[in-house]
Amino acid sequence: MEVLSSRILLRPRDRERATAFYRDVLGLAIHREFPGGTVFALGGGFLEVSGSSTQNPSTATAMWLQVRDLAATATELVNHGVTVLREPRREPWGLDEMWIADPDGFQLVIVEVPADHPLRTDQR
Repeated sequence: MEVLSSRILLRPRDRERATAFYRDVLGLAIHREFPGGTVFALGGGFLEVSGSSTQNPSTATAMWLQVRDLAATATELVNHGVTVLREPRREPWGLDEMWIADPDGFQLVIVEVPADHPLRTDQR
């Protein structure tokens, strides 16, 4: 299988509220809009907020979003009233992470990769 593009499909309880969260609170760039949905740019992929669901989101699934400066991002998110599930901290695997929730409770992991982490350094 050759994957040409990727997209996460999110079916919120209230599409307009979720769209406003991802657009206005997280500040994600809109890649495309269509009747019934919005597609946001996520670095190397996309997030599509479309349709609706009456189900609560599963805690077995989360979205990982890497940022340049976790401390500044955390301050910005708290100032926007975002629900913080876990305060920023260094994890045992060496990444700095905080966990937040969207309006439906879907978990987002906000990550900063430290300069000395293997994800940033050439291991050869």
